Amino acid sequence: MRDCDSCSATLRSGRDPETKRRLKVGTPLRCAFAFMKGDIMSISASLVKELRDLTGAGMMDCKAALAETNGDIDAAVDWLRAKGIAKADKKAGRTAAEGLVGVAASGNKAVVVEVNSETDFVARNDAFQDLVRKIAQAALSTDGSTEAVADAKIDGKTVTETAKDAVATIGENIGFRRSAALTVPQGVVATYIHNGVADGLGKLGVLVAIETAGDAEAANAFGRQVAMHVAAINPLALTAEDVDPAAAEREKAIFIEQARESGKPDNIIEKMIEGRMRKFYEEVVLLSQAFVINPDLTVAAALKEAEKTIGAPAKITGFARIALGEGIEKEETDFAAEVAAAAKG
Repeated sequence: MRDCDSCSATLRSGRDPETKRRLKVGTPLRCAFAFMKGDIMSISASLVKELRDLTGAGMMDCKAALAETNGDIDAAVDWLRAKGIAKADKKAGRTAAEGLVGVAASGNKAVVVEVNSETDFVARNDAFQDLVRKIAQAALSTDGSTEAVADAKIDGKTVTETAKDAVATIGENIGFRRSAALTVPQGVVATYIHNGVADGLGKLGVLVAIETAGDAEAANAFGRQVAMHVAAINPLALTAEDVDPAAAEREKAIFIEQARESGKPDNIIEKMIEGRMRKFYEEVVLLSQAFVINPDLTVAAALKEAEKTIGAPAKITGFARIALGEGIEKEETDFAAEVAAAAKG
């Protein structure tokens, strides 16, 4: 085997063009190993697992992506997508925490709240469920912002204080995490709970606001269907104008990279990008999405159909979706160590 001391420095980074060329044309094994060791083997297993969970890509592809992006998980997702290895991430969050999501409604307003616990066992506890209901009811008297709900009063104490008091009686860490509210001047705000464990409580809560002067019961029935759609599809925005410009630019950059790799002329590439961006908006904008209840219609078209039953013009003015534990990274524990510690008393 030839020595590779002359290129050991560049091999550690794995990004030197000559190094990459040598690897492709038959570099000695030691060089290839150095490349793996410098770029891929230093990536932690937990980071690789997280990327695999997010993208469904293979282990080695995930390792390569993380190596190319210096361990940046978001950039690694984009790298895999640009290479055609992974599709757009449909997950809104990573590892779910325990607890419950609760909804409450009154008149033309509804709220959704998330309260976390350490274990699912406590989430099934009557006292904990009662706490979540009280927090949801307290939220109705606020604008629905997380800060306002945290300061709302339950029996003379703030929501934050009430949650802290519950720790002593329920026996584990409990905390109010976030909330959202929707209001319409005239019409309804429909609610939906997915994976319900009790009335108004579950693992995912959705609100959909429909402004109309028509029949409230019919509007609420359609709004609930749209809420089920939101729970299943998780749209990013109500309209194309509401899509975060940064998110749209990120998608466009990925599409440009993919189109360039096709080797087609610039005029064709431009049309490809336009088509893919149009498809992107159809997939992430609520009103443009195929309606889950009737995929032959978009949500906007389904709303027009629903107006016949509602008996008046209707408009979806907003939606809110809270899934339990979105964005919370749950601490991984060594189960064997826990058992051993418990046995020692």
